[in-house]
Amino acid sequence: MKILILCFMVSVFGCNASKKTNAADVAPEGSKVVADSLPVCVKVLIEKMKSVPVTNPPRKIYSYTYMGKKVFYVPAVCCDNFNDLYNDSCISMGHPDGGFTGKGDGSIKDFNTATAEKLWWADSRK
Repeated sequence: MKILILCFMVSVFGCNASKKTNAADVAPEGSKVVADSLPVCVKVLIEKMKSVPVTNPPRKIYSYTYMGKKVFYVPAVCCDNFNDLYNDSCISMGHPDGGFTGKGDGSIKDFNTATAEKLWWADSRK
């Protein structure tokens, strides 16, 4: 089931991330994972992203505290696609923003209340 979810996550990403942080200090070998521990499912997602050609803009994964829990936010690589939000088990919670309207799929209307943004990974391959 997790493999199916991860395949879905890799194929469907949102766009026009309203929550962005510039990724500085990215390792030259292609990517950087913040030293803190990541859930295994997020590590697998990173490996999947690294196994496909580089995108423009580069893939990134952020974490936030939302409704008292850690969540992972994955901005899309292209226009008019949803940005994805996952819980710490990589189960999709919905799409808080992005898409044609920029307002996501309507399932997470209060994501602007999320706090503690942290960039966990940014693809730095060229």
